[in-house]
Parts: sequence; structure tokens; C-alpha cells
Amino acid sequence: MTTVARRATLGLLLIAAAGSGGAGTARAEAPLLGACYCRAAMTLECTSDLTEQECRRRCDEALCDDWFWKERLPCWNWGYGG
Repeated sequence: MTTVARRATLGLLLIAAAGSGGAGTARAEAPLLGACYCRAAMTLECTSDLTEQECRRRCDEALCDDWFWKERLPCWNWGYGG
């Protein structure tokens, strides 16, 4: 290989390494969103696209009797529309 070809190859490898490392970090930092279910006064309500921490805080503020969070899932309406 010539010196120019080696430098070009090394440059491409460095660019590829820098690009893949940044993308992996961005994916690791993205929070998981899911469906937040709150049961209060015998009714069950759901809010979509919340993190588990946001769900916990919202349910504490709403004084839910029971709550649960489903990772990576939308709210499910049990086939009753809406």
C-alpha cells in the first residue's frame, strides 16, 4: 500500500469509529417510554409515553390506589374504542 492509501484507510477507520461510538452513547442515554396505568376509585386510566419515574410521580400526585408501568407499550383500551 502506498502512503496515501494508508492515510486514507486510517482516516476512514477513525471516522467510522467516532461515528459508531457516538450513536451507541445516544441510544444508551435515551429513556424507555411506556404506558402508565393508574387505578383510583375503581377506575383504571392510562397515559402513554412516560418514563417509569414520570409515571411514579404522576401516580403519587394523583393519589392512585394502585399503579403500574408497561415498558415500551402503548395504552391498551381492551377493545372498547377510544
